[in-house]
Amino acid sequence: MSTATLALNPATVRRSAGHTATIYLKEIKYEFLKNLRLRMYTASVLSFPVMFYVLFGLVLNGHESIAGTPVPVYLLATYGTFGVMGASLFGTAAGLSSDRGLGWLQVKRASPMPPFAYFVAKVVVSMAFSAIVVLALFVLGVSFGHVRLNDAEQITKALQLFATLVLGSLPFSTMGLALGYFTGPNSAPPTINLIYLPMSFCSGLWVPIQFLPAVVKHIALAMPPYHLSQLALGIVGAGSHESAATHWEVLFAFTMICLGIARIGFQRDQEKMYG
Repeated sequence: MSTATLALNPATVRRSAGHTATIYLKEIKYEFLKNLRLRMYTASVLSFPVMFYVLFGLVLNGHESIAGTPVPVYLLATYGTFGVMGASLFGTAAGLSSDRGLGWLQVKRASPMPPFAYFVAKVVVSMAFSAIVVLALFVLGVSFGHVRLNDAEQITKALQLFATLVLGSLPFSTMGLALGYFTGPNSAPPTINLIYLPMSFCSGLWVPIQFLPAVVKHIALAMPPYHLSQLALGIVGAGSHESAATHWEVLFAFTMICLGIARIGFQRDQEKMYG
């Protein structure tokens, strides 16, 4: 029995880099397919930002502007941030807490699969769904919101906005990993909403930050979505003229803090499992 256990210990398995990459890619593939088949996940992460964008960016305010920026363009940045937050938090936190509750992580750990393939797959798939959300908003903006992509400069800005939002999903994916280790399968969704929705409002994703009370503006400075939205708004010419480096530094620090919290949760689970 001890020999069999040793053979299945991931730390003792030797495999080529190509074989390891194949395992990671397969884990990402099946994680993507699993989330795609979860209608509650796909419907919620896609429908909410799209619905809000259509209502407030196209139907009600399609011909208005905010600080000289057309509303459909402005809301691409803010609802894009809102969309990647939802895709990342629900894709990682809800999935991880559910897998922990079902004992699926114990099965994963007992297999010779690389231990971090599971977590990498969660993050990569969350970024993939974030990209889908942003692309959906782009299609709506170009098709119905008179968002122009007529020259090289506009196309470059669109690509920058897309890359910034998708890369900006990473801090929220790590936040989801941290939440997933400290919430249960039933408590994860309401806990996510209790954090996600107020954070979105206070960061100026629903109402432009300049229209919010002064106290909320001060709170926004501590909110990661504010910093991602300001990076996105800066690309479309509607930012607050703060340093982009500062925004990236805050997001990086937030990512590191969440990874540290997730590691504590991971070690706690390991002690319960093998201690």
